[in-house]
Amino acid sequence: MKDVKVYGPGCKRCETTEAMVRDAAQKLGIEVQIEKVTDMASIAKAGVLSTPGISIDGKLVHAGGLPDATKLETWLQN
Repeated sequence: MKDVKVYGPGCKRCETTEAMVRDAAQKLGIEVQIEKVTDMASIAKAGVLSTPGISIDGKLVHAGGLPDATKLETWLQN
């Protein structure tokens, strides 16, 4: 199971990013546990300078804007 964190204040882009993660994981048949991190101090501590951000298994893989769907699938597979 992949541990995925979506960093952001809860805006529409953050919600869309979470949905993209769920869709990509379902498409690939990968189980994910998604945690939404909305606390700004925690977001900054994770190194996310621009939201939404995504970390997978503790590694920050994306920050700022919606992720590319193809890259998201690659991140989930690694």
